[in-house]
Amino acid sequence: MQMSTEDLNDLRCAKQVLENPSLAAKVTNIIGSPIEKGFDLLPGKWSEAVSTATKKALEIALDLALMTLDRDGRGQSQNIWHKLAVVISGGTGGALGLPGLIVELPVSTGIMLRSIADIARGEGERLNLPEVKLACIEVFALGGRTSKDDASESGYFAVRAALATAVSEAAEFIAERGLAKEGAPAIARLISLLTERFGVTVSEKAAAQAVPALGAVGGALINLVFIDHFQDMARGHFTVRRLERKYDPFTVRTAYIALPNKLPHVTQRIR
Repeated sequence: MQMSTEDLNDLRCAKQVLENPSLAAKVTNIIGSPIEKGFDLLPGKWSEAVSTATKKALEIALDLALMTLDRDGRGQSQNIWHKLAVVISGGTGGALGLPGLIVELPVSTGIMLRSIADIARGEGERLNLPEVKLACIEVFALGGRTSKDDASESGYFAVRAALATAVSEAAEFIAERGLAKEGAPAIARLISLLTERFGVTVSEKAAAQAVPALGAVGGALINLVFIDHFQDMARGHFTVRRLERKYDPFTVRTAYIALPNKLPHVTQRIR
């Protein structure tokens, strides 16, 4: 089935963000120096602390998804209010450095989830379905690349493929048992995979907030970039899913792969 010009342009816009998920470049513009310098300022064992905070934030986000993302239909997203809330939480966390990040991350992640859900709803997703709720959580894995990714296999569809089995098993478990997650291998495996990928972006955020001169204002700005980054990932992700429902996954993937990863000028229609 041949895609319309309008839909192909939407897919082109989606690919622009999904294949270029660099939070570090955006954050560098705020801190005024390469983000690697921020990593040098982090305290000892920071990686373990960030990993623990990331895992906890995702567990809370999953609870929120299962319990609250249950409205159907299309609606206008409230991204500006979500951004404002994340800016406030980022300002609080930014004043306290890494300890503030550990406290603030679950809050900002939960707010971002609501924004992601709004975007999903706007693309026609049915948020009462377990697989759609997990598709919202899946967005947190799209924001960065891990060191284990093969350069030739690190694209959007490769990430989805890497998560596919875990997402499918978790959706099946949730559909059968609902919120009874304790001790569920399917849920634990999904959280582990998401933590590994979301942790890349959270580490970049932690490095940026480690710069002493930034303080509360810098933390607020970094959080604004943080949510904007994942809103872009969500728009791209749910645009692709909308087109897969309209056509079929093979048609969309074939057209996606045929498009270049970067274009100097793209008519932006994803909003």
